[in-house]
Amino acid sequence: MDVAQLYEIYKKHPIVTTDTRSNTNDSIFFALKGANFNGNKYAAKAIELGCKYAIVDEAEYADEPNNILLVDDVLKTLQDLANYHRRKLKTPIIGITGTNGKTTTKELLASVLKKEYNVLYTQGNLNNHIGVPLTLLQLKKEHEIAVIEMGASHLGEIMFLCNIAEPDYGLITNIGKAHLEGFGSFENIQKTKGELYEFIRSRKDGKIFIDNNNEFLNHIAEGITTISYGTDENLFVSGRTVANDPYLTFEWRFSKNPHIVKTHLIGGYNLSNALAAVTIGKYFGVKSELVCKAIEEYEPTNNRSQLTKTDKNYLIIDAYNANPTSMIASLSNFAEMNVNNKVLILGDMRELGSESIEEHQRIADFIVTKNFNKAFLIGENFNKVKISENSNVSVYKTLDDFKDYLKKNVLENSYILIKGSRGLELEKSVDLL
Repeated sequence: MDVAQLYEIYKKHPIVTTDTRSNTNDSIFFALKGANFNGNKYAAKAIELGCKYAIVDEAEYADEPNNILLVDDVLKTLQDLANYHRRKLKTPIIGITGTNGKTTTKELLASVLKKEYNVLYTQGNLNNHIGVPLTLLQLKKEHEIAVIEMGASHLGEIMFLCNIAEPDYGLITNIGKAHLEGFGSFENIQKTKGELYEFIRSRKDGKIFIDNNNEFLNHIAEGITTISYGTDENLFVSGRTVANDPYLTFEWRFSKNPHIVKTHLIGGYNLSNALAAVTIGKYFGVKSELVCKAIEEYEPTNNRSQLTKTDKNYLIIDAYNANPTSMIASLSNFAEMNVNNKVLILGDMRELGSESIEEHQRIADFIVTKNFNKAFLIGENFNKVKISENSNVSVYKTLDDFKDYLKKNVLENSYILIKGSRGLELEKSVDLL
């Protein structure tokens, strides 16, 4: 079955699922395979549960009279169908990638655009080779614009996702050190993230929104129509930090008209993310008062720079993910925050390959240069760094070891930054803080 034939089925049943536990009624089940599962085995079950069709790539599970259809490769068919659908609807698409801030920027941007448009945008972190096509297949004729987040951990992945989503506009939030184990080098990270610009360059009338303060992004943006934002004057949108105590308050200007926005975002590093959302909103004609309202209303979730007050402390929970670039940014921001009794709870940064120990040592060395009252470092990588005996830094191999410490030693009356890679689940220490 070719993609055009499958698209005719999809138009009649425009709900796609890859899990028999959800979205089964009147939908199309794609039997994806992974290292530890084979979706082909669940095709018949999907039909029983209400799916109209199931797509498989192993002949023994195909049963066309019962609407179980055989293709060469289920994943590729899913991706091809998504691209076919995207081309049919021709919805304007904004592609977003970057090492840090892409999810926050995507959420801010969607909040702004929703004030005046019907917007489809990536939910959660569905930003990979499966998530992007699943998002695109949710596009409806009534959607006026789409915001598609694209993540990558290997060379070439952004271009691969661009070839599926075919974005008309592009935004790279920044480029930093993350997934070094998969990319092999920082140069490969730069090259992969830059693939979004490369794709936009090939599009007729393609445009990018660019942080004018980022010299590297400006360097690789040659030959593309750009809409610039940043802290300098005379840009499409310019802005500056007004306060960071602990929430970010910033001023932005469009056509020289100033606007002040009080956000629920922790960290001055979020200024560029907020300015990106402002810039794209204004480019698409969203009224200035609605831009401000959207950003002021947005509250981060899912352990992304959330401020929480407990009976004993104030917690800045940024435990969704961590890499060397985001870690330094968070630590620098926390160091400048005008509050007392600053405590760090930091977990390992994962997927750094051969540079892991060097990068963890750099974080440990950075900590002792700042005005933190205490620092707790958790994980096998942090256990391999050298710590001065006279420092206020303690190291624990596991989260359980650290929780045992907390049960015997109460932390109170402090501002505590909690940051680490998702796998450590540092948020599980919150009930003791």
